[in-house]
Amino acid sequence: MNTYYVHILANPYYTVLYVGVTSNLARRVAEHKAVDHEGFIKQYHVTKLVYFEASPSITAAIEREKQCQGGSRAKKLALIQELNPG
Repeated sequence: MNTYYVHILANPYYTVLYVGVTSNLARRVAEHKAVDHEGFIKQYHVTKLVYFEASPSITAAIEREKQCQGGSRAKKLALIQELNPG
């Protein structure tokens, strides 16, 4: 049984937040850090993992990703604060 992760990555200043889903969190973070093509990740330097949660199915993970993406910035920051207090 696979585990899927909803994750939030940020740029160094937390001014840009990126919400995504992956089945391999370590690999996905490494991909963000090693990006060598043009696009959102490279443009905004979104490479710092600041939040993640596990989900038992891809369907549940995608549903949660959409909830997080649709939520306000304040809600995303509250999630981050839960996992990374201080």
